[in-house]
Amino acid sequence: MTAIHEFSVPEGEKIERLDIFLTGQLPDMSRSHIQKLIAAGQATVQGKVAKANLKLRSGDVVRLTVPEPEPIETLPEDIPLDVLYEDREVIVVNKPRGMVVHPAAGNYRGTLVNALLGHSGDLSGINGALRPGIVHRLDKDTSGVMVVAKTDRAHQSLAQQIKEHSAKRKYIAIVHGSLQAEDGLIDAPIGRHHDDRKKMAVTFEHSREAQTRFRVLERLGQYTVVECRLATGRTHQIRVHMAYIGHPVVGDPKYGPKNRNFPIAGQALHSAELVFCHPLSGEQLLFTAPLPQDMEAVLQEMRK
Repeated sequence: MTAIHEFSVPEGEKIERLDIFLTGQLPDMSRSHIQKLIAAGQATVQGKVAKANLKLRSGDVVRLTVPEPEPIETLPEDIPLDVLYEDREVIVVNKPRGMVVHPAAGNYRGTLVNALLGHSGDLSGINGALRPGIVHRLDKDTSGVMVVAKTDRAHQSLAQQIKEHSAKRKYIAIVHGSLQAEDGLIDAPIGRHHDDRKKMAVTFEHSREAQTRFRVLERLGQYTVVECRLATGRTHQIRVHMAYIGHPVVGDPKYGPKNRNFPIAGQALHSAELVFCHPLSGEQLLFTAPLPQDMEAVLQEMRK
């Protein structure tokens, strides 16, 4: 389905190029994708087709049309899955570290969606051919429990629960340093990083509210094991928030310290628990996934 995004440049907003402004307003879209749309004539300012380098003024009305992507066949693949629960409406899986959730440019094979299509072949079609059934995502190198919709009605119900925060998610992370507080709330808006558009950052420009609650589970010298609960679901939220307070997730290649060697291919972050109401019965369901072996091994070494 074609999507149309419309924004009005606020009074007092600093002068920005059209492509930079839209990238800030649409943090889930890459700047390169936005620039391609602009080059294709999909962006207008004050009703006129505009170029990427157009300088915006206060009060300008900006509209970006995002056409429905051309259909790309997503093939079922025989990839083993750790299925925690399945019925006609939903399937709950324990996603391994290193698996991409859904196909994207340059990566159309070996994803969780490919595996799910090979497993059941019956997923919700609301998100189109590339993301069938996907209601929420985990980063490639974040492991753990996630739910996928098999029917459109399940997809709508689960999406609403996530939007209203009635679906609860708990993560376990190993972070650098020793947190001063035993628990707390990180309330800091997240948007695209100003210099590196592939990263997110805490910023008060072109951002969305984000809240993460944390609780210390274990202190291990120069490291801390924390439980994180999401009140919002922004891209890389836990990783960005923990780095923001000076305690980046161990092994995080984007937001952690450089030249750190850990026996984990990616960040030590795990989706440990998911609670939601069944789309049909309304029964509250709780699913858990144990820490992956590599993360458990790191903890055992740290305890020594």
